[in-house]
Amino acid sequence: MKRFLPAVSLAAVLLWLVGYPLLMTLLEALGGAGGWTTGHFAEFFGRRDEWLALWRSLWISAASVGLAALVGVPLAFLFERTEFPGRRLLGAIVALPVALPPLVGVIAFLFLYGESGFATRAVQALLGLAEPPWRLVGPGAILLVHAYSMYVYFYLFTRAGLSRVDAALLEAAASLGAGRRRTLVRVVLPLLRPALAGAALLTFMTSLASFSAPYLFGGGFRVMTTQIVASRLNGEIALAQVETVMLAALAFLGLWAMRRADRAEAAATGVRGVAPARRRLRSPLARTAAGLLGWLLAAVLLLPHAVLVLVSLVPPFTWLAEPVPPVLNLSNWISLFQAERLRPVVNSLWMAAAATVAAVALGVAAARFGARRGRLGGLLEGLIAVPWAIPGTVFAVALASTFNANQPWIGRFVLIGTPWILPLAYLVRNLPLTGRAALAGFRQLDPALEEAAS
Repeated sequence: MKRFLPAVSLAAVLLWLVGYPLLMTLLEALGGAGGWTTGHFAEFFGRRDEWLALWRSLWISAASVGLAALVGVPLAFLFERTEFPGRRLLGAIVALPVALPPLVGVIAFLFLYGESGFATRAVQALLGLAEPPWRLVGPGAILLVHAYSMYVYFYLFTRAGLSRVDAALLEAAASLGAGRRRTLVRVVLPLLRPALAGAALLTFMTSLASFSAPYLFGGGFRVMTTQIVASRLNGEIALAQVETVMLAALAFLGLWAMRRADRAEAAATGVRGVAPARRRLRSPLARTAAGLLGWLLAAVLLLPHAVLVLVSLVPPFTWLAEPVPPVLNLSNWISLFQAERLRPVVNSLWMAAAATVAAVALGVAAARFGARRGRLGGLLEGLIAVPWAIPGTVFAVALASTFNANQPWIGRFVLIGTPWILPLAYLVRNLPLTGRAALAGFRQLDPALEEAAS
């Protein structure tokens, strides 16, 4: 009983944080002036622009998976299975985008390849063109940004999968006469299937939740995330709630698929042998070529972020039509320490710190009870996984709809317009990171240790 009550209390808190806002969004989508109604859903299904935005979200997400795999999987094979000078450093550099916020990558891409970007101006000046050589707008631009920012999922997952491949299986295939290509197709890729499935699902859901890239590069090309914001700005609140519910439904399907892939991966990779040795290229020319290829790929992938650093050194109103900034100094960085500019930085830091502390506390507590098999443990595990699948736009709308009224008797408080709504949103969004990491750690512990300690 002493263990049951804390677990139930924790489940109630997580239901209030994660489940309750989503439930309120659904209830408001079904609500009307005269009571319950499905008229808002009928309006959604009857409007072509809504269906079009939904379809665009689906095919953009699917295409993003293909393009990210096209970049990330070969990179993983290059850095995991081949030995060449600088491999470790380059391998870490290529994975750097995963540590940066998505908005940073989108802005960096805009400064490099946008209509007034560094690369665009350089090509225009080199060719003597009167107009920019390209306009980065539309679905192609969105896919390009998604491939650049999401390849890292396939890169990391594939490298992790390759490190778990048993070298004895490859040796057995070679002893049976299988060549490298046949071994890759018949042995290595099937073993990588759980890792590739996990990367594909994570990329699909990240693309489904993407807002920055469609908003900045989409132009008139709307997906569901931008459609929700447009509906709310137009005062169509009920329709925006229905759009939110539809996007959440797609995300829940993705979560279900992720859980299945996660179980398959646990079953397929529960036992591992010795990883195969990396292939050391014998020819000096081949080693040099592999090293140059690695450095070139790393440079191309990190060029947008390097340009972002360069632009931060350009004083305001000094870079107009020149292909290269005429003046570079630290004036922008110095002005950052002025009170009015420093305040947003301080606010971001304390909000992130508060959300992190709360997310670690709740995540570790939920993982401790979730590691125990059972219905309550399964509920806690599911609750900490839900924010991973639900798009950020959905949770933003759900939290805004829930915490805009003072009704404490049903768990609603006015947080909109206060400093606490953002830490709460950060807490909910980061629960999967802390919870899943802690859950993996607890499941590696022998249950007999806890019994002995008690």
